[in-house]
This record gives sequence, C-alpha cells and structure tokens, in this order.
Amino acid sequence: MGIQLTAIHWVYLVFIVFIIALLIRRRDTTMICVAGIFALGLFATETLSGSVSGIFNAFVYATKELLGTIMIISIIVAMSRILMITGINETMVAPLTRFIRTPAMAYWGIGLIMMVTSFFFWPSPAVALVGAVLLPVALRVGLPALGAAVAMNLFGHGIALSGDYIIQGAPKLTADAAGLPVSSVMEASIPLVLVMGLVTTVAAFWMMRRDQRNGTWRDGLIPLKGSTGRLRGPESEGGEERPVLLDARLRQALAIAIPLLFLLDVAAMFALGLQGGDATALVGGTAVLILISVTLMAHRNQGLEKITAYLIEGFTFGFRVFGPVIPIAAFFYLGDSAFTELFGKVLPNGSHGIVNDLGVALADHVPLNGAVGAVTMTAIGAITGLDGSGFSGISLAGSIAQLFAAAIHSGAATLTALGQVAAIWVGGGTLIPWALIPAAAICGVSPFELARRNLKPVLLGLMATTIVAMFLV
Repeated sequence: MGIQLTAIHWVYLVFIVFIIALLIRRRDTTMICVAGIFALGLFATETLSGSVSGIFNAFVYATKELLGTIMIISIIVAMSRILMITGINETMVAPLTRFIRTPAMAYWGIGLIMMVTSFFFWPSPAVALVGAVLLPVALRVGLPALGAAVAMNLFGHGIALSGDYIIQGAPKLTADAAGLPVSSVMEASIPLVLVMGLVTTVAAFWMMRRDQRNGTWRDGLIPLKGSTGRLRGPESEGGEERPVLLDARLRQALAIAIPLLFLLDVAAMFALGLQGGDATALVGGTAVLILISVTLMAHRNQGLEKITAYLIEGFTFGFRVFGPVIPIAAFFYLGDSAFTELFGKVLPNGSHGIVNDLGVALADHVPLNGAVGAVTMTAIGAITGLDGSGFSGISLAGSIAQLFAAAIHSGAATLTALGQVAAIWVGGGTLIPWALIPAAAICGVSPFELARRNLKPVLLGLMATTIVAMFLV
C-alpha cells in the first residue's frame, strides 16, 4: 500500500507546476520558489513564524549545500584573471596554433581546446582564454568568426559544462536534488554527453560547410567594442596601471607548470579514488596556490593586496552567478531530506520524502515507462533552461528524475543526467540568446545569429540523446 499523500505533497506539486509555467513564459521563478517554501512551512508548522523562519533556514540550507560549488567557481575565475593579465594563458595555448592550417582544423581544434580548457576553468573564463589567441588564427585560415563562435559555444558551454567532470558543479546540483551520489550521475552522463556532443558538433560543422558551398552562409558580424577577446582585470579599471609583465622565460615555465599541476590533480583523482567534494577540493586548492604564486610574481610589492583583489573579483562573480540559484535550490531541496531537517517529522510514517512519495503515487496511477520518462525529462530539462541560466533549473530536473525513477523503479541516475544535459545545453549558453553573449562578444557576432546556427544541431542532439537514454533507463 502506498503512502497517503497529504496537503504538503499537493502544495509541493502545485508549485512545481507553477515554476514550469513561469519557465515556459521565460519569467523569473525566485518569487514563486519563496512562496512555495512559505506555503510548505505554513502547512508543516501551522504557525506564521515557523513558515517565515523556514524561508531563511531553507536559504541557509541551500547555501551550505552549494557553498563548495560557489567557492570552486569563484577561485577558478580569480585564478583565470591573473593568468590572462600576465599573458600566461596566451603562452599556454600558443604552441597549439601551429597545427591549425585549414578551416576544418580550426573548427575542431578550437572546439577541442575550448572543451579541455572549460573542464578546468569553466566556459566563460575559457572563452576569453581561448578566443584571445585562437580566434585570429582561425580567421587567418578561413574559418568565419561565427563558425569559431559555434565551435567554442558547443564544445565549451555544451559538452564541457553539461558533463562538468572536473569542477563537478552541475552533477552535484542534480545529484543532490535527486538524492543520488555525485559519482553515479557523472557515470550515467558519460554516454549521454558523448552522443549529444558528437551529434551537435558534427551536425553544426556539416551545416556550416553546406551553407558556405551553397552561398547561404551569414557571418552575423556586428561591430562590438572590446570584442578582441581580452577581458579586463581589476588592474585595468579605474585608471590603474597594468601589472609588470613576467619575464618571458618565467612566463613560459609557468605556462608549462600550470597545466601539469592540473594534470597531476586528475591523476591523483584516479589514483586515490577522489570524487565529488574531495576532487573539487583538490582542484580548488591547486588553483589558490597558483593564484597566490603568480600574483606575487607579477605584482611583487603589491602582491599581498592584489591576491585579495583577485579573490574578491572571483567571489563577486561566483555569487552573482549563483545568487538566482539559491532560492530555487532551497525549494527543491525540500523535496527530499531537507524538509524533515527544517520543519521536523510531519510527513506520514513510512515517507521517504515528498518527491519519493509523489513518485510512488504516480506509479500507482500512471502507466509511466522508461521511454515516456526519457522524453519527459528531456522536455523538462529544456524548459528549465529557458531562463538562460542552465543551472537554475537543474535542481528541478533532479527532483523530477527522482520522482520518475521511483515510479518506474529504475533509471534514476540516467534520468537525472538526461535532465542535466538538456537543461545546460539549452540554457547554459547554446540556444538562449542572452546566454550566448560571452562567445558572441569574443568573436564579434550577433548572439541571435549564433543561437540560430546552434538551433538545429542542438535539437538533433537532444533527439538522439533521448533515444539513447530510453535504452539505458
């Protein structure tokens, strides 16, 4: 006999429907998530003070859960700033430019370099790092600026961000919402990310070459100030002087040492079996040490103060990106163990959390199977990405994947990974125009034209990935 659903279950379900409706209309969901937390607290505690306090406590709970992710992203961004300002990033990538001799080599070369760089630095910093050096090379060998933007976009904001195997921000969000270990979601995402990445990048390349041959290619170029691919650091603002550039030999030595340090981190992860928070901590600690060392070498007497300046810039970026995520995650964490932790044991005996209870009830009344679940998860993931964040909705994807898995008694990790892939490919920076601005600005092309070029390849990729997921659930 299934769990008896209470008013709390129905309230949670109603607010999920509201959130999806707002996402479809491309409206912000923060207020509705706060209202949902308030309503759940009111039904759980039956007191106004308890429900009001529950809002703040839910925010604190979500922040604690996300803090590791926020920290690693902030630190990576802070480190990337000093690497760009000292020119180390250019030195790191420069040797690869000698292998780019044709438009095809430029497309695949830029894409693969962007993907690898994004695994370690995340796509937004990586766009500046890769674009500054490789865009002029690509243009020189005949790859259009829009083609370079497509490559950086699909490989970085698509493949690298949807898998996120090094920093592990995306899989942690979805895994937490689905009540699964991060490692299981990462493992389940590998075939989905591979299929999605292969289909989209090959389709985009083929369509670009076809349109060039047919004379229907549009470059989408626009005159943008500062579209040279160089991001300004804190020293270039307010009229302050740039730091003294490092000695050429020292810069070359650091350009070799820094990638080696991160490769050693990856080797240590495999050798020591480090995953999730432990793996993130290793990468984060390495990034902090690199930030400190390079800053002291570049700024010398001002190094101590500049270290703090770079960290502040990184933290500002991290909290600006995750500020909208915290209220949304706070609501969806209540679908699992967070509800009992914040409001006490008010759910029926035998309950395994709101989402699990809804999944059991769904299984009792709806003929849900793996194929229906996979198609639905792709649609939900894509809808959650419509706000242009990619991350704000993957907690919802994880929660619904948990619900579906409870209904069909299998495929939790695969469905969670599928929702993550769909959400990030749509909202993380490949289809929504306002999420495409970093790559578009670097290449000096219209973000709307870039979104148009990405649309068909991404839709083909989502179809292929969903079909593969049907057989894996």
